[in-house]
Amino acid sequence: MSVKKKDRITDIFVFIFLTMGAIVMIAPLLWMVSTSLKSKDEVFSLPPVWIPTDISFNKYMEIWNMGPLLSGISNSLIVALSVTIVGTFTSSLAAFAFAKLNFRGKNKIFLLLFASVMIPYPVLMIPQFMMFSEIGWIDTLLPLIVPGLFGNIFMIFFLRQFLNSIPNSIIEAAKIDGCSYFQIFYKIVFPLIKPAVAAQLILWFMAIWNDYLGPILYLNSPEKQTLQLVIANFNASYAIQSDYPLIMAASVVALLPMLIVFMIFQKQIIESIAISGVKG
Repeated sequence: MSVKKKDRITDIFVFIFLTMGAIVMIAPLLWMVSTSLKSKDEVFSLPPVWIPTDISFNKYMEIWNMGPLLSGISNSLIVALSVTIVGTFTSSLAAFAFAKLNFRGKNKIFLLLFASVMIPYPVLMIPQFMMFSEIGWIDTLLPLIVPGLFGNIFMIFFLRQFLNSIPNSIIEAAKIDGCSYFQIFYKIVFPLIKPAVAAQLILWFMAIWNDYLGPILYLNSPEKQTLQLVIANFNASYAIQSDYPLIMAASVVALLPMLIVFMIFQKQIIESIAISGVKG
């Protein structure tokens, strides 16, 4: 058998394997969308009905009247956008400092900062709750926003590794030309790390948007709850009534921003991973 024929057979097997994996991964998403358009009877029918006989968008209209969905979306957007935009800026500055500036104890501070990742979040929940309770932040969005404004250690670590591949001679040349460190950052360094920053921003945005534990700890009032809590309340209220089309319709609405963001910026995510892999 020729090498060309062997390669072709290998490509066919790889294609089949990847196709099967894609089907397994996308099937739950398709089932969620399909269920949101079904009647209650079709949800439990056997064999399963993938394409509803009578497609209905009524459940998408009902969810706006069943709970504070609009306020949940706006609260999630406020938290996710403020944290990711400001936090990405501070994380980028911190990564630049750890990668390119020389100051006493730099490596020790970074190791100490990165070691904090090993502390399980449940260990910090009670002290944080007590601290935020003392300053009157319970039932507000501030406990979800303020800590993230100071950066994300995973983003700092990722961008620091990315910045280590940038030659120091570029920084030194800019300093000779009279640029301050902040000018070096936003004129030279930041344009070079844009793909990495975009990828980390998107992944962080997704994590904050899907966060459930933080909001359930600090938010009590329905008008202050994020979208994930609103969806959870839908599940608790209507699962007993077997109104799964309503629950799936709310889940689709919650998923749409993530899907749109990923489809728009998937190129940046793939480029960042590819570039970091080559430079690493």
